[in-house]
Amino acid sequence: MDGIINIYKESGFTSHDVVAKLRGILHQKKIGHTGTLDPMAEGVLPVCCGKATKVCGLLTDQNKSYHAVCRLGIETDTQDITGTVLRKCSIKGITEKDIINCVKQFQGEIMQVPPMYSAIKVNGKKLYELAREGKTVERKARPITISSIEVTDIDLDRGLFSMNVMCSKGTYIRTLCHDIGISLGIFATMEKLVRTRVSIFKIEDAVTLSTVQQAAQQNTAKLEKYFISPDKLFSEYKKFKIKDEFISCLANGNKLSLGMLYPLTENEKSLIGENILVYDKNGMFKAIYKREAEEYRVNKMF
Repeated sequence: MDGIINIYKESGFTSHDVVAKLRGILHQKKIGHTGTLDPMAEGVLPVCCGKATKVCGLLTDQNKSYHAVCRLGIETDTQDITGTVLRKCSIKGITEKDIINCVKQFQGEIMQVPPMYSAIKVNGKKLYELAREGKTVERKARPITISSIEVTDIDLDRGLFSMNVMCSKGTYIRTLCHDIGISLGIFATMEKLVRTRVSIFKIEDAVTLSTVQQAAQQNTAKLEKYFISPDKLFSEYKKFKIKDEFISCLANGNKLSLGMLYPLTENEKSLIGENILVYDKNGMFKAIYKREAEEYRVNKMF
């Protein structure tokens, strides 16, 4: 089956666990996830199946939204609550205003040092593998973008605050919590993380693995409703249909002249340099083409 499933990853599963379980449920090998979520984290994990795996990289690069809970006064080796506590401190004197003002400072383009417990590779070895060996290596700060960050709740009696974050690829929310603590002059670690959105995929539309499994056991129609066609990711692209006599050209990924296509929206015209979506005579999405002068060259086939 081809398409993208908006999976709700539950706490305790790794992203690879989700892919492995889906391979068993769907009896399909060609499946890939679109950005790792830590085992403790929950929420949106778009999983690409079949031909839709060609957009895995695209979704990995998309902005993501999270709801995070940060615990003040604790530092751990993993920068989240599952790690070993390294140090504790009092949060006496920290006010709600301090937290709100501090968090605001992290909005925009900032530099962030990736945590040791991450999948980033150094000399061919993942950082978390080195960390488990008790090793620490120098990591260079990398630019990230926090598009928006907002404190949603503060409970100083329990030493907790919550925030909603929209950020770029490569942002570690664990490290963000850690860095907020440092900025406040105390320690902090991530208590909970829920990914609420990736591109067009929202948490309210996400389904659990058990839901997909139940649908697979019932009938194909119930299962298919959870698959989203990859063309939904490109709503800004103009849509064209191949003329019947040129269907073999499309199937082979050949260059297409302007006369081989007709727009699906009246009077819609493509511009040089634009990507377009191309469908077959049955309305099935087949490819992304790019216009170059008086012809189209294939960008990606599905």
